[in-house]
Amino acid sequence: MLLIIGLCLTILVLGTAGAGWWFYQHLNGNINSVALDGKGGSEKADAFGRTPINILVMGSDGRTSKADCKLGGGCSRTGVQTGNGNADVQMVVHISADRSNATIMSIPRDTMVNVPACKDSESGESTPGYYGQINSALQYGPACQVATIHQLTGIPIDHFVKLDFSGVVKMSDAVGGVSVCVSDNVYDTYSHLKLSKGTHTLKGQAALEFVRSRHGFGDGSDLGRTVSQHIFLSAMIRKFKSAGTLTDPTAVYDLADAATKALTVDDGLGSVKKLISLADDVNKVPTKRMTFTTMQTAPDPTNSNRVVVGSGAKDLFSSIVDDQSLTTGSGKKSAAAGAKPSASAVPASQVAVTVENGTTITGRASEVASALTQQGFSSATTTANAPSPATTTTLTYGSGQKGAAQTAAKALGLSASHLEQGSGTGLTLVIGADWTSGSTYPGGASSHAPADTKAAVSNAHAQTADQAKTCAKVSPYKTVELNGVPMTPAQAYAAATGKKDSDA
Repeated sequence: MLLIIGLCLTILVLGTAGAGWWFYQHLNGNINSVALDGKGGSEKADAFGRTPINILVMGSDGRTSKADCKLGGGCSRTGVQTGNGNADVQMVVHISADRSNATIMSIPRDTMVNVPACKDSESGESTPGYYGQINSALQYGPACQVATIHQLTGIPIDHFVKLDFSGVVKMSDAVGGVSVCVSDNVYDTYSHLKLSKGTHTLKGQAALEFVRSRHGFGDGSDLGRTVSQHIFLSAMIRKFKSAGTLTDPTAVYDLADAATKALTVDDGLGSVKKLISLADDVNKVPTKRMTFTTMQTAPDPTNSNRVVVGSGAKDLFSSIVDDQSLTTGSGKKSAAAGAKPSASAVPASQVAVTVENGTTITGRASEVASALTQQGFSSATTTANAPSPATTTTLTYGSGQKGAAQTAAKALGLSASHLEQGSGTGLTLVIGADWTSGSTYPGGASSHAPADTKAAVSNAHAQTADQAKTCAKVSPYKTVELNGVPMTPAQAYAAATGKKDSDA
């Protein structure tokens, strides 16, 4: 996403005569594109004909150049490597249909998922599908990584952007460094990041060490790393949008050149013109309405070093699919994310319905109740036979439960004329003779209930890109080793007196 925002700056150059046209052609020659082949699904337009944009941003651990080998290490025995590597960074970037807000969701690399059957169109490498670590899908091409995440989340992925180690260095250098804060002294002996407590401006290799550090922050795992990456990316977004960067022609040239050389994109973004169009859309979103989140996870019961999709993740996925903002116009958390849902938007997970069969057709109540639970309605939804045959379908609700009734009615395609307030409690749907088949009322237009945005941001480490004072939390645990001795990152910093700080 940051690379795409950065490309927006090239508009300043491309609008000039002579050099602008030469530079346009130069940038087009930099871009490497790969076919997506429709593996990410497709978006649906809203009532005004506008469509959201979903981009999968991947950071590859591939050492496919001498520069990557030098920066990433691991080439002493293999030399420069071939193939795509693993997707060590995976972020789904969602830009709303009206371009007013964005959600950036990181997916931890250690997540275990079902990878679908895939074939890399460039290398011919293929798989019949398997259960494994999510980042490994990139070995079968970027389109396979897209297909895997689409299958996991249900989110249509329109585009992808892939970046390698050298790309991070080029981008951070091009903007003159990125300012980040750490909560304590930190030395990650694995990524080699070494910084004193406080604020630092990171360039080049120091920037790469920061975004790669998984033992220095949080709990010392990939989950902690995603939060520190969000802090870094938020700072880079603010730098991109700063007046100094926008008005410096040299910075614009360097940034655009670095961005296009570092990218592999899908063929839908395979030209400067297409990237600029996308960048223009992205740049409309204010930083206070860009929400960074991390997919909720739970420990893998069969492997303590891996995770699986956790509670709340489905709500986060649904909020993106449904194009629901996680912030308000002021940039604060949405009312649904920070307070009890309003009467007109009660999440399906909080709604239980007693479904009664008022027809002579066996199984009608079970059919409709099953459809509700499949849409995320409460597992407390039950079935029964109506006390007497019913001609007309009705949904009766108790005092204060009109919002819940509206959620159920929307899911079932029932108009307001079918809703009645009763004297009891809870919701009771009586299926009448006017609805003899299917799980949607005849002639009705069903729509699944809105996602629970409070659950969507719960334990998702949500923060907006304008939160400049957030520091990366250094791990308090013994997550690193120095000379074979387990230490906390702060202890390692104190002990490593002979090693210079990364920003020295």
